[in-house]
Amino acid sequence: MNPNQTIKDVQGKILEIMKYVDKLCRDNHITYYIMGGTALGAVRHGGFIPWDDDLDIFMTPEQYKRFKSVFETQNNDMFVLQEWKTNEKYLEYAKVRMNGTTFIEEHFKDRKDMHHGIYVDIMILHKVPQNKLIQKLVYVESKFVTLYGLSQRNWKPKNKLQGVALKSLKILPCRLMAKLAYKNIYKYDNLKSNFKYCYWITPAKFRNGLFDMDFFENPIDVPFEDTVLLGSKKIKEYLTYRYGDYMKLPPEAQRESAIHAMLYDTQKDYSEYLQCKER
Repeated sequence: MNPNQTIKDVQGKILEIMKYVDKLCRDNHITYYIMGGTALGAVRHGGFIPWDDDLDIFMTPEQYKRFKSVFETQNNDMFVLQEWKTNEKYLEYAKVRMNGTTFIEEHFKDRKDMHHGIYVDIMILHKVPQNKLIQKLVYVESKFVTLYGLSQRNWKPKNKLQGVALKSLKILPCRLMAKLAYKNIYKYDNLKSNFKYCYWITPAKFRNGLFDMDFFENPIDVPFEDTVLLGSKKIKEYLTYRYGDYMKLPPEAQRESAIHAMLYDTQKDYSEYLQCKER
């Protein structure tokens, strides 16, 4: 890791990626929303949470499909779209990564077949009916996909129960089940009314990943660092629902757990680090 660089340098590169994504979306009438810790940072800190090293946005499947189509027409060598299907065992969400940079995470450190550049996450925001039973089923399927993905890349469990689940998923023939679960997660995305939005392919609990329709309608400009990004017109209501007292700072230990990278460099391509590791 470059000793002269800090998380602030990484955030600068992330913002550069996000400005590119934002322009691409605005130029092509594609909707996204800043989400999670990114929305929290925008309101509480005016930009990045100081100790956070990522940026997350929501897109619906329809908007993501349009984004991918437009992205693939761009003739540039700066960015790569890494989808959840791009690499084996990488299952959760898409990333726009920057070439010529390094952002290696602990659970991906041995993967030589994937891009390890600094990135922006694109999370897919799905729909579910109001029916609680169906919602619970999609929740379980989302958690299964998440745990299966973690099991395939030797993620370190945070408790004994999680450890048992991850070991079982690693040895059982679950790939077909994961594909079927993904299919069902997308099953309700054509609903036009009487639905809720959901995103459970994260540590979020059932309630915290289930959102009213009006949380994600008609995005507005939200100040973020030296620019504006698209966010919910009810961003404060969203944050209260998601985090409770969102203005309260978390304890130090929780701040440390927000760090994703074990190794980063804003000036060198990740391939240089992988080559050094092979020697």
